[in-house]
Amino acid sequence: MEIVSVNVSLPKVIEINGNRVETGIFKNSVNERVAVKKYNIAGDGQADLAVHGGEFKAVYAYPHEHYDTWQSELRRSDFTFGQFGENLTTQGLLEHEVYVGSIYRMGTALLQVTQPRVPCFKLGIRMNDPKFVKIFMQAQRTGFYLRVLEEGEISAGDSIELVTPAPQKLTVRDINNLLYFDRDPEIAKRALDIDGLAPGWLGSIQEIAAIV
Repeated sequence: MEIVSVNVSLPKVIEINGNRVETGIFKNSVNERVAVKKYNIAGDGQADLAVHGGEFKAVYAYPHEHYDTWQSELRRSDFTFGQFGENLTTQGLLEHEVYVGSIYRMGTALLQVTQPRVPCFKLGIRMNDPKFVKIFMQAQRTGFYLRVLEEGEISAGDSIELVTPAPQKLTVRDINNLLYFDRDPEIAKRALDIDGLAPGWLGSIQEIAAIV
């Protein structure tokens, strides 16, 4: 498992259909080592902190394995690293294998998986296709967010080491499926015990767990 690319961007204002939109989704790959801080990676930023960023969404990772699949399905060949707004383009961390709550050493930083990514309309802007947000969710190739347990430095080529697997053994895909496709109360009850699960998901999961 390794980091293929580190991608950052500060928010900027763009014009879409006559409207001004501030976004940090247009990430650029960087070659140097960068600092991983509690709330983001050095050189990176989020435009709308009400829905992006914060402790439990400090870093966004996306599997490089999905790039070829998307390019084939969308019949495109213009992808660059950071195409999906991710900070880390990774190899070897797929949604059906990565447990929410698991802790990884990436470079010298220690990070914990907190939730699947739920995209907003800005992903459609980045992909130049407003319908892509729905396609992205249906495919369940979401990537995932991480919080920073120990600050450090990372760069492309750094190895990724699993330090502590989450004992509930619920994957990123399991949690995404729970909220959006198959509201299973038994899985929801297990999910409530996950250390590191993003607080924003707890209310919805509690509702599912209470279903009789």
